[in-house]
Amino acid sequence: MSHNSFGHLFRVTTWGESHGPAIGCVIDGCPPLIPLSEADIQGFMDKRKPGQSRFTTQRREPDQVKILSGVMVDDDGVQKTTGTPISLMVENTDQRSKDYSEIKDRFRPGHADFTYNAKYGIRDYRGGGRSSARETAMRVAAGAVARRVLQGVTIRGALVQVGPHKIARENWDWAEVDNNPFFSPDAKAAEFWAEYLDGVRKAGSSVGAVVEVIAEGVPSGWGAPIYGKLDTDIAAAMMSINAVKGVEIGNGFDAASLTGEDNADEIRIDDVGQPMFLTNHSGGVLGGISNGDPLVARFAVKPTSSILTERKSITRQGEEVDVMTKGRHDPCVGIRAVPVGEAMMACVLADHFLRHRGQIG
Repeated sequence: MSHNSFGHLFRVTTWGESHGPAIGCVIDGCPPLIPLSEADIQGFMDKRKPGQSRFTTQRREPDQVKILSGVMVDDDGVQKTTGTPISLMVENTDQRSKDYSEIKDRFRPGHADFTYNAKYGIRDYRGGGRSSARETAMRVAAGAVARRVLQGVTIRGALVQVGPHKIARENWDWAEVDNNPFFSPDAKAAEFWAEYLDGVRKAGSSVGAVVEVIAEGVPSGWGAPIYGKLDTDIAAAMMSINAVKGVEIGNGFDAASLTGEDNADEIRIDDVGQPMFLTNHSGGVLGGISNGDPLVARFAVKPTSSILTERKSITRQGEEVDVMTKGRHDPCVGIRAVPVGEAMMACVLADHFLRHRGQIG
């Protein structure tokens, strides 16, 4: 299977399956002499790992990351990157492949079962193999390394919608994101979502969500015209996350309902003589190049396809059947997509930082 890598100068390749012995990634292109330890990565892994609340899958994985290569301890006793490929690994410890034995030859509606089989003539029915969101753990690990490259850049994500229920923007408080299991910046929305998702979970159903990721401290000038646009790569990175079906930058689709006067970000000079945009409808990108404002990306995550309601499908042999997916699944997979979105933003920005430095100096 090809196409398991992304990025240009900061390049990430992931490997492994949901129910294999381990998953991992190789990061090539990370600059040398950057302090990096497993502790620098583990905190981000802990945000994404399953089983942390009743609103996510109850699969219990410690997601303990191991650095296998690309670092060494210097003369001062500090472990730093060497400029060579960094290999990271996480062992799978709580696989229950028997949960999937009944769908070995049945295609689950909404999953990649049919398309993987159509393309390769074989599929890993044990949790979906490479199509499982388990793979995203290594994106989070790679994103932690990317953050070490991005000095001065702050990347934060939040859940802004669950099912049809959105947060109240006037209640936005970043401090609340770590105070609830939804990464919600709106405490009242989090309280409502808890009751709402309890009902969804008990019904054996699922709902979608919208995640917003904001990067602050990105200077103007990153990105390139036409085919190397910063927002193009951000959109592609977010769209590559499992179950994502839509991405927007800045105002996104809402820009279509605005006039030119409303949508244009006017410019003035601030108190220290620097250009200042009066609004940020563009989401921090103009012509594919960052303008110094916060980068704002949003992506929509579809409902988890594994539900307890029977759905019409077929078998590998072409027989018509009804399929009900058993096992441990998220009633809203969008919750754990928040740290994944942050990680993908970090990887894209680290790549564009190195590309910008390589071209401009």
